Amino acid sequence: THHNALGMDLYLRIAPELYLKRLITGGMERVYEINRNFRNEGVSAFHNPEFTMMEFYCAYATYEDLMTLTEEMFTFLSREIFGCPKFIYQGREIDLQSPWERISVKESIVRHALIDSDILENESKARAYAQSMRLEAGEGDTLGKIIMAIFEALVEDKLIQPTFVTHYPLEVSPLSRKNTADPRFTDRFELYICGREIANAFSELNDPV
Repeated sequence: THHNALGMDLYLRIAPELYLKRLITGGMERVYEINRNFRNEGVSAFHNPEFTMMEFYCAYATYEDLMTLTEEMFTFLSREIFGCPKFIYQGREIDLQSPWERISVKESIVRHALIDSDILENESKARAYAQSMRLEAGEGDTLGKIIMAIFEALVEDKLIQPTFVTHYPLEVSPLSRKNTADPRFTDRFELYICGREIANAFSELNDPV
């Protein structure tokens, strides 16, 4: 945007990611920032155009290390704030006591949407299922995008207690490292509490090509 009084062009960032990664590649092996982000998106109970976020990076760490760190940090904060790992939010008791559940995107769909896992292995079957549930799944959408449409519609709001959802499809995970066992998916997780995404992290894509 242009600042009229000072005659300056000013820039608002959507995330600190690229700046922190410059520090990592410059040799600072552990960095974090508590920051303000600005995203020109809609306003709802789940999103705000301006928000505060903490972002951190650890060289030589994997997404599994980050899950452990995140779990320990939340548990510590809960004890500092509430004196115990439990608290009430909107009439529900949330228990942050470790260990937290870890489940893949596909496993969570099978469990909570009660569908056959074979459907999630076939693009045409997954699209037909999504369309039967009146979800957006066009002919041009890949299997990964269809899987995420099903997950967001039928699973997210059921993840009340702290849950790490792992192995997101490659198509929806830019800059994430491919999973060695199944390169259709990535070494990535999102943390859900009360049906809301609280954290997102992944092993970094480190293939120079």
